[in-house]
Amino acid sequence: TAPGPRSYTTLRDEAVKLFNSLQQLESERDPVPLMQGVLQTCLDLPPLVDEIYCQLVKQTTEPPAPGGQGDLHYWQLLTCMSCTFLPSPPVLRFLRFHLDRTENRFPASEMAKYACFIREALGKTKGRECVPSLEEILVLMQRQEMICTVHCPGAPACSVAISSHTTAEEVAQELVSRLGLSQSPNLFALYEQSRQREQPVGSATLLADVLTRFE
Repeated sequence: TAPGPRSYTTLRDEAVKLFNSLQQLESERDPVPLMQGVLQTCLDLPPLVDEIYCQLVKQTTEPPAPGGQGDLHYWQLLTCMSCTFLPSPPVLRFLRFHLDRTENRFPASEMAKYACFIREALGKTKGRECVPSLEEILVLMQRQEMICTVHCPGAPACSVAISSHTTAEEVAQELVSRLGLSQSPNLFALYEQSRQREQPVGSATLLADVLTRFE
């Protein structure tokens, strides 16, 4: 299930807990739930976003085993962070320098590929209502897109590739084009349906947030 409401202590104590989680991440066999927990804490406690960015930059600078499993786990969490939160301007400048330095030092490496992906994501990220779902984290770890299935009245279900930044309006426009309805005078929108209700999805809503709510 998606993360629920949590109780927190002081920011200092939560920062220490996050640091311990990052230390655990290095050797974690299944890092996805731990990553989601870190992201949820940052969503609930925005002052910690910069702290985690700085910690991740530190952990991916001069690692004992560049490109090893532990190092890549940190890069994968940094990837998820970049698709969820924007750091403050000073931290963003520091992060961009770190990305450039990594690409220059380790060209064509996995770290360089993550650095390139993160730089592009930071140019699109505007903030999230929800942290990435477990499925989204898994695809972000591989720098891939998610496949979203949309059911269309009177037509077969359509599979659409989406990123962490894809809006409902963008998906609706793609489906209208696919179904040959570009010249139709009608307006089209996406709806999310659960057992309790059916409601339209706002045009600017990120589809990734909708999928997290369904998780």
